[in-house]
Amino acid sequence: MKSRDEIQSPKSLLEAARYFENSDVCMEFVAAMRWPNGPVCPHCGSARYSFLTTRRIWKCKSCRKQYSVKSGTIFEDSPIPLDKWLMAVWLVVNCKNGVSSYEIMRAVKVTQKSAWFMLHRIRLALKNSSWEKLGGRGHGPIEMDETFVGGRAQNMHASRRRRLQEGLRGQHKTVVVGMLDRDARQVRAKVVPNVKRETLLNEILENINRKATIYTDNATAYDALKVRDFVHETVTHIEEYVRGEVHTQGIENFWSLLKRGIKGTYVSVEPFHLDRYVTEQVFRFNNRATKGNPLDDGDRFMLAVSQISGKRLTYAELTGKVQETAF
Repeated sequence: MKSRDEIQSPKSLLEAARYFENSDVCMEFVAAMRWPNGPVCPHCGSARYSFLTTRRIWKCKSCRKQYSVKSGTIFEDSPIPLDKWLMAVWLVVNCKNGVSSYEIMRAVKVTQKSAWFMLHRIRLALKNSSWEKLGGRGHGPIEMDETFVGGRAQNMHASRRRRLQEGLRGQHKTVVVGMLDRDARQVRAKVVPNVKRETLLNEILENINRKATIYTDNATAYDALKVRDFVHETVTHIEEYVRGEVHTQGIENFWSLLKRGIKGTYVSVEPFHLDRYVTEQVFRFNNRATKGNPLDDGDRFMLAVSQISGKRLTYAELTGKVQETAF
C-alpha cells in the first residue's frame, strides 16, 4: 500500500474519471487518505494487521476482527463501489453551487434515492470537528451576522424583519448564524434555534477569541458583548453599509453563496437537514483558491476524502424510517 505522500491526486474531473476506473486504485487511494501512516483497526485501534489479498480486507492481529477500507467511514455498509463514491465526492466539493441528487444520479448511475443519501453522508464528512477559536491569529476582526432560510426577508416590512431578528420570527423560518475571520479568511456557520441575546452570546463565547474585534449590525441582541468586554463595533444598515473597516460585507457574501446553492441547485431544503447543507458550503468557502491559499480541485478533493473516518450516518438516522434502506 502506498502512503499519502506517494499518492498523486487527479487535478480535473476528466483525470479523476480515468484515475478511479480501477477498483484497486480506489481502495489504495482511500486507504492512503484515511490511514496516512498505515492501516489502523477501526475496532481496537491496533496497527498490527495482515492483509487478505484475495478478499481485499485486513485482519487485526490484536482483536482478530476483519475490516475493509470502508469500515468506520461514511462508506460503511454501502454496496455502491468506491469509484462512484469518489466521483460523487469530487463533484460535491468542486461544484461552486453544489450538486443535486438528480445530477449525481445521472453522473454516477445510481438511483435518486441512493444519490440523496450519498450526498448527506458526504456532507457529514465535510464537517470539521476540531475548530480553533476565530480571531486567534491577529485577534480579528470577526464579522458576525445571521440570515433566515425558508422565507424572503427582503420582501418583508422593515419592522417585521426587525421582529424576526429579535427572535420573534415565524415557525416556517430557520435561522443560520455565521462568523467570518478576516485574517484567516475562514467562515463558521450553523443553524441555531433563534437569534435571541443568549443564543448569540453562547455562539460568540464558544467560537471567538476574547481578544478579537467583532463587527456586527446594530441588532440589540449583540448588546451583551459590551458587558463581556469584547471590542465591538456596529454598522447601521439603514444609514450605511460600510464605515471604514467596520462592515459585514464578507459574511454577507457567504450568505449569498449559501442561498444561491439552496435556491438554484437544491430548490428547497428541509429545516431538519439544513445544517448539513450549510456545512457543505462552509467547506467549499474555507477551502477555496485564494491568493494566500492556492488550493486546486485535487487538493480540495484529497482533503475531503481524508475526513471520511469516524463518521457514520444511517438511513434511519437521516429519515427516521427504520425499516427502509436507500440502497
